[in-house]
Amino acid sequence: MKYSLIFPGQGAQRPGMGKELYDKFDASRMVFEEADEALGFKISDLIFNGTKEDLMKTAITQPAILTVSIAALRGLESAYGKKLEPYLAAGHSLGEYTSLVATGAISLSDGVRLVHLRGTLMQEAVPLGVGAMSAIVGMNMEEVVGFCNEAAQGEICEAANINSQEQIVISGHKTAVDRASSAIEATGRAKVLPLRVSAPFHCELMRPVGSKLRDEFENISWNVPCCPIVTNAAAKAVQDVGTLKEALYMQTFSPVLWMQSVIEMENKGTEGYIELGP
Repeated sequence: MKYSLIFPGQGAQRPGMGKELYDKFDASRMVFEEADEALGFKISDLIFNGTKEDLMKTAITQPAILTVSIAALRGLESAYGKKLEPYLAAGHSLGEYTSLVATGAISLSDGVRLVHLRGTLMQEAVPLGVGAMSAIVGMNMEEVVGFCNEAAQGEICEAANINSQEQIVISGHKTAVDRASSAIEATGRAKVLPLRVSAPFHCELMRPVGSKLRDEFENISWNVPCCPIVTNAAAKAVQDVGTLKEALYMQTFSPVLWMQSVIEMENKGTEGYIELGP
């Protein structure tokens, strides 16, 4: 069976996540221990015993979810009795980094350090309260983009996640996102759900973060992944390391083309999915 591995992004976190994996599978416990050592602090303690607020901080959220997702993968492999051999892999935003670890493109240690840096840089890029994100449910992408363009007024307001035909997340300056949200709500044709996030991800405000991450990519070891990875920025299956690095750079400030990524996996012949995360 041709199956694809998929991994979640931020928002999947919860206090205590992964503890049952830690307790049941030696391979999962070793994932938490390696993450602790790589980061230089006990991310496992924050995951198991931290508060909801602790896990909302993006510099903690990102390595926490990656760690638990890989622990789930190792636990599944232990239960299955063999290493999984995926046909394709993909992840939503942060999950793209998890897919790199899962397929052997980068090590777990480099992965958790990289996303810890990613979270730190994202938080520092825009002061708290300056940026915002909102989910728009019930309106197609073309219409949402039109409202974003009208609301920008010299600021940033962009489509950040294309999750389905009628679930689009917008991101940018809070004042511009609020203008777009109000205009969309006034149509009576869509719901607007403000997201509890600490930074405006996947918009032009994050471009400086992408540049710093691209520099860091050159400080870690890379391998050709065991299967192609469908990238967020282009929704194309890629196995070339150089192309994967560029895709990671681009996804920092470009929309996550998740709907298009699922279509790509289907078109490539995926027959089933294994989603691994908290």
